[in-house]
Amino acid sequence: MSMLDKLKNMIKGHEDTARQGVEKAGDAVDAKTGGKYQGHVDTAQQKISDQLGEQPPEQR
Repeated sequence: MSMLDKLKNMIKGHEDTARQGVEKAGDAVDAKTGGKYQGHVDTAQQKISDQLGEQPPEQR
């Protein structure tokens, strides 16, 4: 079993938490770099979010 498969199994059922972690990590990178790589970070965040599956509608 590859590392990616292990990660997917660990995340299963916790997609929202993983998505929040990715957003928080991206914000931290933007803060550390002064937004210099914001486009790259946003692209990476979007690709990871796509891998996690469809995001449920936001609760208000």
